[in-house]
Amino acid sequence: MMESLSDSDMRTIAMRVVYKGEPFCGFARQEGLQTVQGEIENALRILFRESVETVCAGRTDSGVHAIGQVVSAQIPSHLLEDRTEESMLRSLNALTHDAIGIKSLRLVPDGFSARFDALWREYRYRLAFGANKPILTDEFTWWIGSIRSIDVDAMRRAAELMVGERDFKSFCVAASAEGKTTMRNVMELEIFEESVFGEPGITFRIVGNAFLHSMVRTIVGTLVEVGSSRRAPEWVSEVLEARERGAAGQTAPAKGLIFWHVEYPESVGEI
Repeated sequence: MMESLSDSDMRTIAMRVVYKGEPFCGFARQEGLQTVQGEIENALRILFRESVETVCAGRTDSGVHAIGQVVSAQIPSHLLEDRTEESMLRSLNALTHDAIGIKSLRLVPDGFSARFDALWREYRYRLAFGANKPILTDEFTWWIGSIRSIDVDAMRRAAELMVGERDFKSFCVAASAEGKTTMRNVMELEIFEESVFGEPGITFRIVGNAFLHSMVRTIVGTLVEVGSSRRAPEWVSEVLEARERGAAGQTAPAKGLIFWHVEYPESVGEI
């Protein structure tokens, strides 16, 4: 029987990962399906010639993109001998799916967890409306051609009602909330107009300690109800109080959502 390695025999690596969500059935590994975690773990298995399990800062759904996902893994110390961070980075980028990029890789304090050591996470969502469909940014934008104008100020007033420690049960997939707390702290919810590659749009920037399943996309769908003048900004308070998914707006499409950044303690440093 093989002896298990002690903590002293293991080192922890952390990677900042970027990926396009369209080819994958979400981040988390699923038997028989192509996922981001599955592709990364397969690349690690080939590199180190043994199975390696990973932990991410935040699971993303099918079709959701990331520019700042963080993934950690514990690696037996002897497998890191004669390997530099740069050589591992090059190898993993050569071994992963073309829609995945490992932007950085480094050794971090032993026991570090991409999930549990995160202080806060930032997501961004891009929206476009009107007659001109985005072309260059289409893969990363929710285009609502039926809407000719958006009241950004009204959405900002509604967004203020979501900032702080709130019960976001109305903003998540009902089944995922059973038996779990739905309290979350939204630290910032910023809405601004932004042009990308010359194509105008609206960006939602949402920072929080953690997020429920589909929470960011439901927040965006709810705010669009306000921005399109179908609901008043104050309606958001009713949605929060209802604690029922049916009270909120639609779940915005996955392709407009990007996992943007994760912040860690100074003792961990930049990943």
